[in-house]
Amino acid sequence: MLAERHEPRGLPGPVFVKRLHTPATRERRHRLLEEVQLAYRLRHPAIAQVHHFKVHERKPYVVMEYVDGPSLDTVLCLMAMRERPVSVAFALFVGAELADALDHAHSLTDGTGRPLGLVHRDVSPRNVRIARDGTVKLTHFGAAYSHLVGREETQGRLLKGDVAYASPEYLRGEALTPASDLFSLGLSLLELATGRHLFQDAMEGVAKEDGPARHGLQVEEEPSLPLTCMLEQVQRYTPQDVARAVAGLPVAFGAALQQSLRREPGDRPGTAGVLRDALREGLAREQQQRGGGGLYGRKEVAEELARLIADASSVRDQVELEDEDLFPAGMDAQALTPPPVREPRG
Repeated sequence: MLAERHEPRGLPGPVFVKRLHTPATRERRHRLLEEVQLAYRLRHPAIAQVHHFKVHERKPYVVMEYVDGPSLDTVLCLMAMRERPVSVAFALFVGAELADALDHAHSLTDGTGRPLGLVHRDVSPRNVRIARDGTVKLTHFGAAYSHLVGREETQGRLLKGDVAYASPEYLRGEALTPASDLFSLGLSLLELATGRHLFQDAMEGVAKEDGPARHGLQVEEEPSLPLTCMLEQVQRYTPQDVARAVAGLPVAFGAALQQSLRREPGDRPGTAGVLRDALREGLAREQQQRGGGGLYGRKEVAEELARLIADASSVRDQVELEDEDLFPAGMDAQALTPPPVREPRG
């Protein structure tokens, strides 16, 4: 997918004009339109707003809010570059913001009050951005799934997104629920807080060639972890493995992650709001134990992000980052021709 920043008139700020994959069939085109229409309904400060959907020269584009800051995936790379994770408070704040965003999405209803049953299904580091002002944004609701009656549902065992952060039930091709997003969020937060994926040891040395076709699964996006490896790990890991992974974290934070990473959906937090409250409580305890004056917030996130970028800058030539403009290095010569932006009525 190609994307380019623009500053059109009539919108609240800069936007990304993002070219989407062109659907190959009528069913997939219909599903893409439905997914974008679902994304229009999301109005939350921690969700990147989708403004418009356009087809220009037979290619689909989405116009969405631009977030001036790196993806969480890039933050993980920066952590590895400086060989030290972010603070526990940083991870707790990011997690609470994302859980609040998911609670909003999961609770969404249509005009008649019917639950939309919205599940993001790709809560992974590449779909979270941390703005330079400390704002946290969940992006890419284009992979969203809904149980809304009458909606064209995703076929069978079609996977979208990054299997490295997928829930066990998603990998097994079972029905999706909000609990699937909580598992994915738990994996992301564990890696953010410790610098290691729960299945890091198994990931190392596994060949990428072992693809999903061997298991009869379709994957619309290239995953960062071979499907075979992930399937084996979610069937094999135990609560004791998770307990060891969170052993160095504060008790409340570790307990929230352990519950989120239970294999069975029914054993995870009842809602994203429950997880949000647990993370916020953990953040308050962390602040009290450290004797801080005020609660860790966006200002502190912005300051810590700036320090992280500065710390990693000394080895920036050794790593290729997803966010090209994090360290000024020029842009590709290939320019994206954006579709016309519709001016708001009235």
